[in-house]
Amino acid sequence: MLKYALFARLEAKPGKENAVAEFLAAGLALANQEHTTPLWFALRLSPSTFAIFDAFADQAGRDAHLQGPIAQALMAKADELLAVPPTIEAMEVLGVKQTAPTP
Repeated sequence: MLKYALFARLEAKPGKENAVAEFLAAGLALANQEHTTPLWFALRLSPSTFAIFDAFADQAGRDAHLQGPIAQALMAKADELLAVPPTIEAMEVLGVKQTAPTP
């Protein structure tokens, strides 16, 4: 069961909204390579506010993700793309409903 999660909020600099959206869309390829990250979402909350939500089976998976390529790429681009440093919150998953999408 997925028990550990992260929620990162990202505020794009004015004029960098599309670049942040493209960065997050490209992050999916990196997330797919992380075997300890079974659930990963890139979200747009408003025109300039974005988020990443991901969940993990254990603390080791969450820690690996925080040290992994997505986090490294985000920190490398933060000054260029973000108005403020990202806020990253660790949280506990209390319940999950997951079904396969119907065609």
